[in-house]
Amino acid sequence: MKGSKKEMTKRLEGKVAIVTGAARGIGRAYCLAMAREGAHIVAVDLLETAPTKSAVERFGVKALALKADVSLEEDTLRMAQETIAAFGRIDILISNAAISPEQPLDEITFADWRKVLSVDLDGVFLCAKAVIPQMKKQKSGRIINIASSTVFMSFPNLTHYITAKAGVIGMTRALATELGDYGILVNAISPGLTQTERTVTVPDEIWAMQVAMQSVKRREVPEDLVGTAVFLASDEAAFITGQTLSVCGGFVKR
Repeated sequence: MKGSKKEMTKRLEGKVAIVTGAARGIGRAYCLAMAREGAHIVAVDLLETAPTKSAVERFGVKALALKADVSLEEDTLRMAQETIAAFGRIDILISNAAISPEQPLDEITFADWRKVLSVDLDGVFLCAKAVIPQMKKQKSGRIINIASSTVFMSFPNLTHYITAKAGVIGMTRALATELGDYGILVNAISPGLTQTERTVTVPDEIWAMQVAMQSVKRREVPEDLVGTAVFLASDEAAFITGQTLSVCGGFVKR
């Protein structure tokens, strides 16, 4: 009709998305982007997620702020239980929580090694295991694991982190193979070095080297990653699973 505007359908309208590492940086950006597309958000972190919850609710969706350690099974089970209690379903999981201490190999103790793998790899496993029963019951779900471009273009002093992120890619492929019959799609996003609170200590010369190796000659920011996450969570990606998408300005080319 003349003068009328067709209302755009939000791609994630009414979906329920759990995002780990949601207090700041990339995780917070994922929450805001999915809320903008109509998803209700469960913001999970060891840090305070109330500010993320408040920001999400400005988009007119519901939000839940949870404090949880993804390396603890009891915490991830509670995460799933509280999400179901609040919303009745789980449609999307973004396993974003990670730590990345820089340590030369000969200075990494076994305790250091286990700490990184417990968060960056065990945490991805535990979060997936916690939400999969509900997704199986629904016969649908999207799991998006966050890997890293360092798996393909390695940096020194990150052996534990790179090993964990390589494991995330392998787990993504394995889960996609196992869960397809239940309507659950599993993919990974591989970011490049991204400008967040976690990377404020990265020296300018490292940033310059990173940008010089990219096709897109600027620093990556969290907003560069959210479009891919929303796409993978949406019906537009209904026939994509087991994939790792590099979102790094062409730092990795394959």
